Amino acid sequence: MNGRRLGVNGRRLGVNGRQPDAGTTVIDMSKISLIAKLTAVEGKEADLEGVLKNVIVAAEEEAGLEVYSAHAAKDEPGVYYFFELYQGDDALAVHGKGEGMAAAMGAFKGLLAGRPEVTMMNPIAAKGLSL
Repeated sequence: MNGRRLGVNGRRLGVNGRQPDAGTTVIDMSKISLIAKLTAVEGKEADLEGVLKNVIVAAEEEAGLEVYSAHAAKDEPGVYYFFELYQGDDALAVHGKGEGMAAAMGAFKGLLAGRPEVTMMNPIAAKGLSL
């Protein structure tokens, strides 16, 4: 770790009661990530993929949404996953409430075989993402 100490939630952690040096790496645990699993109604896969693409475009209106990506399961036809990364609770709270996103998300009606399965997480490490 090259002599650096990690902190949590913007606070630096010291050793033996001492404050850490200026080179301390701070991990901000306030970001929120999630994975959502969506399953298409049989025969509606192409329609669902079109809606997924439109929702990605509409997500541009959400400033606190850092990553919003849709993926097709490689070995499960009709199964799709979203990976989402938000700046924090406030960004997640407004997700889908903008005019463009609300309209795009409304297009899911009749295309999903059930409710999305959502797993909420706090990211701890990543390559290619600013945490």
